Amino acid sequence: MKNSRKKYLKNLFYILLGNTIYAAAIVMFILPNNLITGGTTGLALFFNHEFNIPITVFVSIFNLIMFLLGFYVLGRKFALTTVISTFYYPFIFGILERIPELRGITNDHMLAVICGGIMIGFGIGIVIRVGASTGGVDIPPLVLYKKFAVPVSVSLYVIDFTILLLQMLFSNKEQVLYGILLVVIYTIVLDKVLLLGKSQLQVKIVSKNYEEINDMIINQLDRGSTLLHAETGFCRNDNLMVLTVISNRELSKLNQLVMEIDPDAFVIISQVNEVRGRGFSTQKVYVKET
Repeated sequence: MKNSRKKYLKNLFYILLGNTIYAAAIVMFILPNNLITGGTTGLALFFNHEFNIPITVFVSIFNLIMFLLGFYVLGRKFALTTVISTFYYPFIFGILERIPELRGITNDHMLAVICGGIMIGFGIGIVIRVGASTGGVDIPPLVLYKKFAVPVSVSLYVIDFTILLLQMLFSNKEQVLYGILLVVIYTIVLDKVLLLGKSQLQVKIVSKNYEEINDMIINQLDRGSTLLHAETGFCRNDNLMVLTVISNRELSKLNQLVMEIDPDAFVIISQVNEVRGRGFSTQKVYVKET
């Protein structure tokens, strides 16, 4: 019960932090430089320009409508993960918008696009990492996926670029290009944040001294290993290949130890996006030999 409450408070902190960073990026870099963007904020910029609807008011109403849509189509469990962002984002946006010190940090549009893109991607990424959603235009793609099996990434890109095109009515061509670049930057940063701390290296080692290498990985690197049956392509010799997963920092040490055991070892190294299991997503368990 205590761990569950601690996890809930931790997730709540990250949801609030992510939305705050997202709102700060809009206030600090997007609005002062008249940049355009996708998402709910981009739609709010369009309605603000065309119908003079305050951005905070539009975001609040639109997020509420999308929240109700998500609750109706995707269920109560989804709604619970979205409700905080739905109401907190317009609230914190309204507060930050009233702080004059946050505006006019830079008049360089390219610098604003880069800094704003990094902050938006980082903010949204933090929220998604804890299993929540920023609400708004994130919800229609999920609805389309559930009802019509339309890939989320495809519909999200279509919606974002449609919002950018709407803003062409009051933006010049250069602003549109900046807007596209902004979407690309925060999408890349978002992907990086989602994979942060999960990326590992998979190493396969082919060697006649596989037993020594296997013992070294277990006892010196404190990593698990798997022995795979293999057959050499030319000589057709049966052999065992050692498979292990390590962090980037451990690669240099592993290479050094393998070369000390067998300078002729054949080593294959590849990047993996995520690893789950003992020693990675769950705690290690040490079993005594019998």
